[in-house]
Amino acid sequence: MPRKVLSQEEVVTMLTLKEKGMSNKAIANLLGVTEGAVRYRLRRAENGQGDGRCQKKAFAAKYDAEIRSWVRAHQDPEAEADPQPHEIQVRALYDWLVSEHQYPASYRSVLRYVRKIFPKAKLRPFRRVEMPPGAQAQVDWFDAHVHLAGEGRCKLYGFIMTLSHSRKTAVVWRRGMNQLHWHAAHNEAFRRLGGVPAVVRIDNLKTGIVRGSGPWGKRNPAYQEYARQVGFHIDACLVRQAHHKGKVERRVRDVRNLLGLEQRVFESLEDLQAYTDERMAWAAAHRRCPATGKTVEETWLSERKLLRQPESLPNPFDKSVLREVSNECLVSFEGRCYGVPFRYCGLQVHVRGTATEVEIYHDGKKLISYPRGTERTTLVDPVLCYEGPGDDRVAPPLPLGKLSQRILEIASANVECRSVDYYAAIAEEVGR
Repeated sequence: MPRKVLSQEEVVTMLTLKEKGMSNKAIANLLGVTEGAVRYRLRRAENGQGDGRCQKKAFAAKYDAEIRSWVRAHQDPEAEADPQPHEIQVRALYDWLVSEHQYPASYRSVLRYVRKIFPKAKLRPFRRVEMPPGAQAQVDWFDAHVHLAGEGRCKLYGFIMTLSHSRKTAVVWRRGMNQLHWHAAHNEAFRRLGGVPAVVRIDNLKTGIVRGSGPWGKRNPAYQEYARQVGFHIDACLVRQAHHKGKVERRVRDVRNLLGLEQRVFESLEDLQAYTDERMAWAAAHRRCPATGKTVEETWLSERKLLRQPESLPNPFDKSVLREVSNECLVSFEGRCYGVPFRYCGLQVHVRGTATEVEIYHDGKKLISYPRGTERTTLVDPVLCYEGPGDDRVAPPLPLGKLSQRILEIASANVECRSVDYYAAIAEEVGR
């Protein structure tokens, strides 16, 4: 039987039942403790003593100086003199005690002592904020086991985006949650919402924040580039603060209840998406927006006019790097070299890796694209990269010589193999 700490009310109940003549075994079964615990309590009561265990000194108290010095060293200099227990990383403190001082007791012994010696955390109320139209959207993932015909019950991931003002919600189903799925889900959600808000509030998932958390975390470079092109600001919540995006958190529960996926069978993922879109449209027409008192649909129709309308949404990509174009009009990416139009020589370009292509951009304009992951390690389009007029900054490359032109003409004739003597004869002909 697991150990149980009796409350004061249970101790009084135990004494009362004993006075009524109930046996120790019956009292133990009623309160869910051992008979030894009952005998201990009764004996202490007869002697006029309380629970002696509460007087026992905590084992972690032997390391009081070490614990306080560690807390002072890791405390924010601008914080109050006495940190609150929830502000102390007790797990890190425990690991430090074990490694540096060979602390022999359990993690919970340190946790209990920290809670005892530092003041109780203050009650902090939440601030409710109603965002103006077009200002913010909140996003989240949820998973569900859906029955697809031909596949059986499989795990799918729902991407949910909610406009904070109107509460208009879009749900996009994906088979994964990697960077490509993350960007693709954003694209589909923006299309369903009719535009892009100024700010998108996210969790601290790796597709959005690669290091750290919250406003001070390092943004995922690919997602940062995606947000820059689409035109929104990334706003990451503080860690373990789900109420900071409570509007979308609430929608996750509502969407599960609205769709009722457990009782349905869908022909395909497309069939599931069409059904979801239909149900979300029904919900928007019947739900009330607390900010306006109108329906979500009516409020959204007004908010949609204030959403940004990008010229186009980029292809989903999982990698984006900044590269300077070399004098040979090449940039490196994933161990390969890709040609860039010569007018961008010496400038920095963004190189993106989509599911099938490598795309090269400058100032949001797509310059050129190549197949991704080919066996070739150098890919160049001679016409797009080296032909055409120059500009005030860059002169066009020198034209090919007669010999080079003649060899390229022969190569373009789809001849598999020619003798070296043949090319030597061509060189003599050109040299005359």
